[in-house]
Amino acid sequence: MDTQKYSVNQHLIETLLAWVKSGEIAIPEIQRPFVWDASKVRDLMDSLYQGYPIGYIITWLNPNVRLKDGTTATGKKVLIDGQQRVTALTAAILGQYVVTKDYKRVRIKIAFNPITEKFEVQTPIILRDKTWIPDISEILDGQSNSFSYINTYLAENPSMDKDHAVKSISKLFDLTKKQVGLIDLAADLDIETVTEIFIRINAQGVVLSQADFVMSKIAANEQYGGQDIRKAIDYFSHLAIAPEFFQYIADNDKDFAKTDFFQKMTWLKNENEDLYDPKYTDVLRVAFSTQFNRGKLSDLVSLLSGRNFETRTFEADIAEASFNKLSDGIHQVINETNFKRFVMIIKSAGFIHTKMVRSQNVINFAYILYLRLRAKGENQGNIESYVRRWFVFSVLTGRYSGSPESMFDLDLRQMEITPFAEYLAQKEEANLSEAFWSASLVQSLNSSVSSSPYFNAYLASQVKANDKGFLSKEITVSDLITYRGDIHHIFPKNYLKKSGLPRGKYNQIANYVYMQQEVNIQVGDKAPEIYLGDMLKQCQDQGLKYGGIDRLEELHQNLENNCIPESVFTMNIEDYDEFLLARRKLMAKKMKDYYYSL
Repeated sequence: MDTQKYSVNQHLIETLLAWVKSGEIAIPEIQRPFVWDASKVRDLMDSLYQGYPIGYIITWLNPNVRLKDGTTATGKKVLIDGQQRVTALTAAILGQYVVTKDYKRVRIKIAFNPITEKFEVQTPIILRDKTWIPDISEILDGQSNSFSYINTYLAENPSMDKDHAVKSISKLFDLTKKQVGLIDLAADLDIETVTEIFIRINAQGVVLSQADFVMSKIAANEQYGGQDIRKAIDYFSHLAIAPEFFQYIADNDKDFAKTDFFQKMTWLKNENEDLYDPKYTDVLRVAFSTQFNRGKLSDLVSLLSGRNFETRTFEADIAEASFNKLSDGIHQVINETNFKRFVMIIKSAGFIHTKMVRSQNVINFAYILYLRLRAKGENQGNIESYVRRWFVFSVLTGRYSGSPESMFDLDLRQMEITPFAEYLAQKEEANLSEAFWSASLVQSLNSSVSSSPYFNAYLASQVKANDKGFLSKEITVSDLITYRGDIHHIFPKNYLKKSGLPRGKYNQIANYVYMQQEVNIQVGDKAPEIYLGDMLKQCQDQGLKYGGIDRLEELHQNLENNCIPESVFTMNIEDYDEFLLARRKLMAKKMKDYYYSL
């Protein structure tokens, strides 16, 4: 018989707040701090006052954990949905500080007017107006007596309708006697079931990722430094994008600023490299996979709870060891030397710009591989080659696009039992056959999507080879990518449109080149046979017309480097399909040579 997966109960607001104060419900300060503005807190108070429902709060019971001395510690409830509402209640009713999205600690003071029965965010004008109760937390703290407060209020507002004042102030005092629905999810549920329940219950369709659940578990743990670990993950991902945030943390989170985590990320305050800006989910995933040799974040939820996978019990020793390992993993991820060397390796493969890295899973796994190879003491030269190769292999084969967690898990386990060079060779043999390079990849280039991973791999091959842009004498593809150069068409777009070709036909990867804008303007909408015919004349000292190439061998080299068939000199609209196929084959050949050079 199936056990009940959750229980649903109604509790008084004051009971819920008592649990929060005592720590029975842990409110994790997860990656989204308090994001409601004060007016939304006001509206919540008004809903309670009017007797409107405020939705369900969902908690997930941490399992009971066996301690070292053999006794059992009861698990806390971890709040996984309703954080903003519960935080709003603690702010308005208990007068607690909230941490804003900018990590400022602020008080939100909600005022109430017994005459109009309206709630407002406290202002200086309200403070001077005696008809307002300027901060409801001062009378709802459980210490005030409604009878004596009403007498005090009426003494200060003698002209007020006494019956109306008694009624509205009494109703305000009853605010904490209103009920809220609490859904308690059972401790033995796996994360997939919790996710499913969450999605079904949550009417707004908000989806919590598994990383959110992990962050909740981490942040709710005070015993093993969960708050510092959570902040290290959160702050690092924030600083990677906004280095100026560093001083803010130093000034406003002085306790965290004293930690080793913070010292390890000081280098980010002067860092503007944005090739790899990992979000909190990425930091968490890389740290976890590197340390635990697993790919599924649901396993981390279990490990942080102390799960013994063999005995199916929960043990304090395992929880403590798991928090320590995760902490070590985060130190490895945020280490300046590790991070910068890894980024240099990706750049050395020709992926020099963030727009060329379209899969966060691919770059995350490449960083995991780098950290694991380093931990095993692999030769630095081998590490660079292996990471480059695996990164590009993953891009070309779409390795982590389907079920990334399962594939992470498979690769990590296999790499643990097989030397990496051997494992890589096995995968290449299975996935990069001659048929892949000559047929499958050629077909994959039959696309109009300029952000395609195959086109990005092709561009990386050009960057690695230090190729010049199409018809450029000095400007490289690397320069054009770095300095926001534009992708243009070899068969000009307007030329093809005038011939009646649809968008999907003229916008083809095999018709794309990086090209200086001024050269593209000069080419206009001429057929290749015309503007390249002019280029031949230009190389016979008949004056510069397009760019600066003025030697025939230089022109032929430029076409070769840009994978453009020599037959292009005589091509017009009739030859367009033939051109596309010929160029796709040349691009695939260049990518193959590039891959095996890594």
